Amino acid sequence: MILMFYISGCTQEKIKGENIKNDKMNNEKITNPKDYNKLTPEEENVIVNKGTERPFTGKYDNFNDKGVYVCKRCNEPLFLSNDKFDAGCGWPSFDEAIPGNVISKPDPDGMRTEIECANCGAHLGHIFLHEGMTDKDTRYCVNSVSLNFIPAGSGSQVKTDTAIFAGGCFWGVQYYLEKADGVISTTVGYTGGHTNNPTYKEVCSGTTGHAESIQVVFDPSKTSYETLAKLFFELHDPTQVNRQGPDVGEQYRSAVIYLNDEQKKIAEKLVGLLKDKGYNVATEITKASTFWKAEDYHQEYYNIKGGTPYCHGYVKRF
Repeated sequence: MILMFYISGCTQEKIKGENIKNDKMNNEKITNPKDYNKLTPEEENVIVNKGTERPFTGKYDNFNDKGVYVCKRCNEPLFLSNDKFDAGCGWPSFDEAIPGNVISKPDPDGMRTEIECANCGAHLGHIFLHEGMTDKDTRYCVNSVSLNFIPAGSGSQVKTDTAIFAGGCFWGVQYYLEKADGVISTTVGYTGGHTNNPTYKEVCSGTTGHAESIQVVFDPSKTSYETLAKLFFELHDPTQVNRQGPDVGEQYRSAVIYLNDEQKKIAEKLVGLLKDKGYNVATEITKASTFWKAEDYHQEYYNIKGGTPYCHGYVKRF
């Protein structure tokens, strides 16, 4: 579960320029490693294993709202929106960090300089100097996946949790899940395969092992993982093997991709209930691996193009 808070304390004077209302909020950064926010495999690949997200795919690359960017793992405030600029590189760029909250050190290969969260050591990206892009002549190049964003004027805590499902063409699955109460955002992509950064063409070739999937971020105070999992089983046919309607291939397989043991238990319980009702369930229950965001033209497909899904529809099963 991810907790996002506003900040106060030593950075308050500079933050006043962002018109952030933080007079009633406390700095709720997490200092005990056992209490760090849970990470998805995609987040862990970057934050813990020092990976890099694909350029121009991060949610904060083309993003200009006012507020504070904080560490995804520990809530440490890292950058202010006033210091963000468009470097054209495909990753969020800042020409200054909040003093003392971001540290730098040479990469093991000695070729670049890594930047980390000073509080928890989370990998953020790299720092580049003397490029002449801004007056400060500094570029903090940061992975969006390493960050959370707190909007200016926010006065409440935001809690989120994440679910990942695969049930045929991800356009149709997204069409239904994004409308569910409590869902904050949805992203379609690929997971469960054996190659990095797969393209849609590669996935459709059946050679990568990936499934078309959807990552759902939701507010656990308004809905539950079990509620969303039930909806998932009711918006597609969980008895079909490596297909969904006219779409055939292992990339269209049915799967619950669990992020923790609790999600696994819930999925197993629901599959058991369906089998008790006579359904020959083919849905896989699989531990999450890296979730690769799909190309932009696949995101929110039916909202942008219009129409309704041709191979998905709601059928009450519980």
